Amino acid sequence: MPEVLVVGGGPVGLLTACLLALRGIDVEVFEARTEPSLRSRAIGIHPPGLAALQQIGIADELLARAVRIREGVVGCDGRALGRLSFERAAPAHPFVASLPQHETEELLRERFRQLRPGALHEGVAVSDVRDTGNRVEARFADGRVVSARYLVGADGARSRVRAAAGIGWRTIGTGETYLMADFPDSGANGSTAVLFFERGGVVESFPLPGGKRRWVAMTNGLTPEASGADLADIVRRRTTVTLPDALAAPSAFAVQQRLAEGMVVGRIVLVGDAAHEISPIGGQGMNLGWLDAVALAPALERAVTADREAQTAHRDGNCDSALEADAALAAYDRRRRSAARMAVRQAGFNMAMGRPYDGLRLHARNAAVRVLAIPPANQVLARAFTMRWL
Repeated sequence: MPEVLVVGGGPVGLLTACLLALRGIDVEVFEARTEPSLRSRAIGIHPPGLAALQQIGIADELLARAVRIREGVVGCDGRALGRLSFERAAPAHPFVASLPQHETEELLRERFRQLRPGALHEGVAVSDVRDTGNRVEARFADGRVVSARYLVGADGARSRVRAAAGIGWRTIGTGETYLMADFPDSGANGSTAVLFFERGGVVESFPLPGGKRRWVAMTNGLTPEASGADLADIVRRRTTVTLPDALAAPSAFAVQQRLAEGMVVGRIVLVGDAAHEISPIGGQGMNLGWLDAVALAPALERAVTADREAQTAHRDGNCDSALEADAALAAYDRRRRSAARMAVRQAGFNMAMGRPYDGLRLHARNAAVRVLAIPPANQVLARAFTMRWL
């Protein structure tokens, strides 16, 4: 029987499991997918995220594969509104690393297999979770039942763990829709991120390894049937940039921000998108989940240690160490929900700045961007965009 069961083998669940394994916790991971998704979703890895990966020993290998984005440029109507450098925002890692999510997951999977051989179970979907008081039982679609001292729900925004635990899910603000695809990179912008705050809506462009560049455009509605040519046409009309043929079919996605009403209930703990669905505009989601994992690992170590001591002493778990463990998990819940609320506000600001504007509202928005791009506001903004306060 594992001491901790992690449901969800994406980047957040795998990092959580690696951090626990390094602390001597008997941890197993159950993932519904049989094969990793090769679609390039999250690509931005911020300095705090790199620090988390450094703790488990894969940051150097990741950086060897990634592109380092050292600055961002914002423009409108063919004119630059401002430039934002990350050089001083994070001295240890003065950049945002860009790498497709499936490559990041590959590194995390391999590291967890090194730490806990045979403890990653793929193709196993959770169907129910039950906290019995002194254990958590997870029932899976294939009929197996696994018990553990604690269970971590890292199974995404549609979390079965969260639903089974009865944790509420609150929607915040209004949603937006976007279209995204990867194209060959002309090299004109090097390793710079470019944001076009255009009248018809934002267009964003980020470098990727292998001579590629990610393009994302806000749309008037969800367009699942759109082609790469359709996205290239939006980009050309808004920015005058002409793109080559897309490397793969684009992804249409809707952005809606949500927060769980709690991240800890008894012996069940949430991390990542299971606890907070954050707009991907600004690249906070995966990194925020990793910071959850970093905060959770020591708290969960204390909880597991207390549970071991209570079992050894044949006590009912109400010893001082158990109370300390409860306090540690409660502090995790409080601090990480506070960080998630801050991330939601920041992501909401990012989305609002990229909405369609014209007339006086356009001039006011552009003036605000110019102010934010000069000292000292630019350093505060750089720290925000590199997640230094989350």
